Amino acid sequence: MKRLGILTSGGDGPGMNAALRAAVRTVTSRGATMAGYIDGFAGFVEANFVELDDRAVGNIIQRGGTIIGTSRSQAFLDPQVRERAATQMRSDGIDGLIIVGGDGSFRGALALQDECGVPVAGIPGTIDNDVWGSDETIGFDTAVNTALLAIDQIRDTSVSTGMMFFVEVMGRTSGAIALHTAVAGGAAGVLVPEATDQTGRLVEQLRASISRGKRSHIIVVAEGDEAGGAFSVGAAVGKALNHPYRVVVLGHIQRGGRPTMRDRLVASEAGAMAAGALLEGRTGVMIGRQGGRSVEVPLSEVVSHQHPQPNLALLQLAQQLSG
Repeated sequence: MKRLGILTSGGDGPGMNAALRAAVRTVTSRGATMAGYIDGFAGFVEANFVELDDRAVGNIIQRGGTIIGTSRSQAFLDPQVRERAATQMRSDGIDGLIIVGGDGSFRGALALQDECGVPVAGIPGTIDNDVWGSDETIGFDTAVNTALLAIDQIRDTSVSTGMMFFVEVMGRTSGAIALHTAVAGGAAGVLVPEATDQTGRLVEQLRASISRGKRSHIIVVAEGDEAGGAFSVGAAVGKALNHPYRVVVLGHIQRGGRPTMRDRLVASEAGAMAAGALLEGRTGVMIGRQGGRSVEVPLSEVVSHQHPQPNLALLQLAQQLSG
């Protein structure tokens, strides 16, 4: 292969630029070239791309988001549109495609491979850390550290006023961010989509803590199906305990910002390995993280499994250490 394409798809996450940089510089170091599709599969469908050389990806490793943009494309769901886009890709001299994204993005990648014969490689990029076959996804570590910083600051006010604070973090179907943030932040409680009927237990935990004279009460709430769910949780718990409370929704600040060392490292390894796999003739792989190492995982296996559950042992640990 002499020319590859790359796109970022779905929700953005800190570290995606590091993956872009590593992929581009791996390609150029082997005498090939790289095109970056603008705004994910939308750019692929529209044949909207820019040339990415070493200078184009200079000074981006420390930047959050993705310099080539991301989106979700309804048009790409049409098989005829995919076929036309793949034909145009070949006309533009692009031999293979790297996709940075989550489970839905990888389903699109496999469709391109199986239906259109496009060689593809995937890089797991989602702050939710919910891609099967990878212990870590790009953006997760930064998102947790962003939430952790906010909780450390909120705790100062909680101690000063004695109010409970319900801090909502991202995670519609995955409680990974909430669980890791709760344990690392010393939260008084945590609610996640994977564990139901936890509010009653939370009330009793908080009642016991208040009776012992504890003033700081931080409860981490995964957003669940709809953002803002922490408001209803806070209202129910506040009423049950007759205790003042506030709700803080962190929202999209968890998606942006300077990526941590961990996300830069994982992304750089994944970007280099994904580019290397395609240049060496291997297709249909995702560069996952297993046992502290970056490894190739068949995309067909990734998309055939449900989203992995987070480590629910962290829920028990958070409850045990809540004090």
